[in-house]
Amino acid sequence: MKTVLVTRPKHQAEPFVRALAENGLISVVFPPIEIRPVPGWTVPDLSRFSGIFFTSANSVQFFLERLLEESPAELPNLRKSKVWAVGKTTAADLDKQGVKTEPLPKIADAVNLMESIDPNEIRGHTFLFVRGNLSLGTIPQLIVERGGTCVELTVYENIQPSQEDTEKVRTMLIEGKLDCLSFTSPSTAINFFEAMGSKTVPEGVLIAAIGTTTSGALEKLGVHVDIIPEYFDGPNFAKAIAGRLKRDS
Repeated sequence: MKTVLVTRPKHQAEPFVRALAENGLISVVFPPIEIRPVPGWTVPDLSRFSGIFFTSANSVQFFLERLLEESPAELPNLRKSKVWAVGKTTAADLDKQGVKTEPLPKIADAVNLMESIDPNEIRGHTFLFVRGNLSLGTIPQLIVERGGTCVELTVYENIQPSQEDTEKVRTMLIEGKLDCLSFTSPSTAINFFEAMGSKTVPEGVLIAAIGTTTSGALEKLGVHVDIIPEYFDGPNFAKAIAGRLKRDS
């Protein structure tokens, strides 16, 4: 059986690991980033924003945890807000709290999301962008370019993995025990190759990116991407990886 390295944070990896197993693949979970909440921020008055952007499940999780614990009175304002999400998982997590999101673009990345929004909705308005510390900042940049104002709120940060875990994965990679490296965000890609200390991938090891934003980050690092699913979610990602590995066998 083929083995896939899963770079998702451990608390989020299980559904993807299960999808890989359903496609006959073994998983090794190695989060090159560990996620933890950022202290010291407060939930703002959400009624003053024309819209709110969430680009990851982590941003939803840590924002809602703080909101429900410290500012539950803001939940009705969040539910009344115009909310955009990048990806089905992010939108589904918001929906669990009764927060409805705008229609998702077919290609779930920041650029395509912004292209789906009428520029007149942006110009002259103020938006909230909920982010992690390694966010690429694409949405705030495009909001400003279109004449809007963006308030950025960092709610979580990324921490490097242990040296022991890093050495274990580096050894597996060198010894040919990994058939595919999968990445689900630019930050996982960047941190993984920083942890490995090299951007060189052994011959025969495939690189899989869940979407165009992640593949763009990998290409920027000089790492060729072999697999991008047609639809940017866990089940389709697992299916695309399995199909390519089977074809190459």
